[in-house]
Amino acid sequence: MNNLVLIGFMGSGKGTIGRILARKTGRFFLDADALIESFANRSIAEIFSSDGEKTFRDEERSLAAWLAQSVNNAVIAAGGGMPTVCDNLRAIGEVIYLKCDFDVILTRLKCDSEREKRPLAASIETLSDRFNARQILYERAADRVIDATQSVEAIVKEIV
Repeated sequence: MNNLVLIGFMGSGKGTIGRILARKTGRFFLDADALIESFANRSIAEIFSSDGEKTFRDEERSLAAWLAQSVNNAVIAAGGGMPTVCDNLRAIGEVIYLKCDFDVILTRLKCDSEREKRPLAASIETLSDRFNARQILYERAADRVIDATQSVEAIVKEIV
């Protein structure tokens, strides 16, 4: 596989970095959450609201299997929880963890419209608990860890 898989907590910059990285490396860009919404024909918020988190995680697991079998030459922004349900993201491609502190995440998610489209961002306490629990999973899943508090240009340059 010639894929780059970006992982990290919500707000870590996977989509922003992924789009620029795809252009710079001649790959195409895929956003896992957007793919799930497209396949399900409804928003992530609607999936959470009507079917719950377990159904969404099942969709993530299915998507990871599809990506591993069907996609090549892409930069993929994995959902923030994908490493919690997919044991082997490396089957999809090289896994790059965009790491940043919780305070940076909170600043990036301050915008209400941004938080509204993220069902798990409603409570800061819940967000903090998830952030802390996922750090070890991200570290284990990653081939490389990148400091995502740098400028976008510096992050892309470091990955390339």
